[in-house]
Amino acid sequence: MIERINPPELGRPSGFSHAVVTDAHRMVFLAGQTALDADGRIVGDGVVGQFEQALSNVLTALAAAGGSPPDLVGMTVYIVDMDDYRAHAREIGAVWRRLAGTDYPAMAGIGVSRLWDAEALVEVQGVAALTR
Repeated sequence: MIERINPPELGRPSGFSHAVVTDAHRMVFLAGQTALDADGRIVGDGVVGQFEQALSNVLTALAAAGGSPPDLVGMTVYIVDMDDYRAHAREIGAVWRRLAGTDYPAMAGIGVSRLWDAEALVEVQGVAALTR
């Protein structure tokens, strides 16, 4: 069971849940993923393209562990240029909905000066709770 909780006392969440509760007995901790392809090269045009590749990488790791997007309970997005990310928020949201659906985990977006891969604009890290 995974329950997403959004109390009315808090602002309406857009693209995240305020809290997620689970009684799962198997947790999957997903390493931070940038827009690296299978050959170890950063791919994707701009922050939207890189977000799509990074999220795809996270979802690939999750699937290999036996999970799927609704199992995501927590995500952190590390962002090199917050203004650029926010300017493309609608496009990034569309990528999320296309790849992961509309069940949002608890999320945080954190601005950083750079990532491990110097060309990377975004890194996505997650936690999933497998309930089946």
